Amino acid sequence: LLNINVGGKLFQIAYSVVARYPITRLGKLALYTDPTKKLQLCDDYSVQKNEYFFDRDPSIFHYIFHFYRSGVLWIMDEMCPSNFVEEIEYWGIHLKYSQRCCRILFEEKQDELSEYLKIQKELEAELEPLDSAKQFEGKFLGRFREMIWNLIENPYSSVAAKIIAVMSSIFVLISIVAMTLSTVEEMKHKTGKVWMEQLEMICAIFFTSEYLMRLISSSSFKNFLRAAFNAVDLVAILPFYIQILFESLDEGDALYHEELHQMENVGKLGKVLKLIKLMRIFRILKLARHSTGLRAFGFTMRQCYQQVCCLFLFIAMGVFTFSALMHSVEHDVPGTNFTSIPYAWWWAAVSLSTVGYGDTVPDTVLGRMVAFGCISFGIILNGMPISILYNKFSDYYAKLKAHE
Repeated sequence: LLNINVGGKLFQIAYSVVARYPITRLGKLALYTDPTKKLQLCDDYSVQKNEYFFDRDPSIFHYIFHFYRSGVLWIMDEMCPSNFVEEIEYWGIHLKYSQRCCRILFEEKQDELSEYLKIQKELEAELEPLDSAKQFEGKFLGRFREMIWNLIENPYSSVAAKIIAVMSSIFVLISIVAMTLSTVEEMKHKTGKVWMEQLEMICAIFFTSEYLMRLISSSSFKNFLRAAFNAVDLVAILPFYIQILFESLDEGDALYHEELHQMENVGKLGKVLKLIKLMRIFRILKLARHSTGLRAFGFTMRQCYQQVCCLFLFIAMGVFTFSALMHSVEHDVPGTNFTSIPYAWWWAAVSLSTVGYGDTVPDTVLGRMVAFGCISFGIILNGMPISILYNKFSDYYAKLKAHE
């Protein structure tokens, strides 16, 4: 008999049994005749007891021991997949010796664990700046840059940092409200326009100062430009300066060029200027920097992009299918709006979303039956992703708060 001590528990097995698996660790131990090679396979050897000692988990070795006796590797559900794989690799036993049903369930559990660890790593990366204060050690003006970095990036570091974080959110809201009010007819007169311009200038100065402070405190200029939040900050301040540049060009063209083609250029310039002003709406994304809920929502969308893409695919299939059916049963009705399948797309999209504006409705009985099928399909479709997305969102939100 081969005497094996695993973690303090003694196991005895016949040499002939383990020799049937010569590529395994115990199989090699039974077949080798050189004592030096045998000692390389175990952690220790007792000459008095003729006992080979292995400093491994005895609870898992029970399944290894059972494998040598029966030829089948059993896998229990409560085992940690990573630990079990590490143990069987140490003993030189392949997973193929397990039953197919056990192996499928085990591999599914492995995939779930890998996905969980991947998500945990990405969640930690979401809050990586909160743990990177050591990056300033040994760098130029490291102490000063670290102080600015804590002030801007870490609102939990001091009262002043918290005040700046709150001020940043307030200025974002003020900027969005000012942009909204600037489109109101009563605010387009001279006094209101001046007030809106002054408010926009104050917000732009604050956002520019905030961006420059982040740039100064950054340890790597390349990483700073790659960061998504910093790109949002840049988009928040660029429209103001581009607007000033275009307005100066607009005035120059109006003063010094009176030709018709120059006035056409001024008109095109005004359209571009309106588009640039509209870009200020992206400032609301700055709130995600200090909002765990918004970050959790963005993280959920990134993690569930496959489910979201599937949902859009189902919607597209429903729109094309029900619009074609509706056109086929309604196109002969006098005065119908379903003159072609593309004209029926809007009705199908509105019905699938269960909004139902009622601007386009079927007139025939068959058409109403198709509409009922479209609405029923929409109800089922809308109910599918809600539980998945909400459960994942609440889970990620709780984890982000815990990391914070």
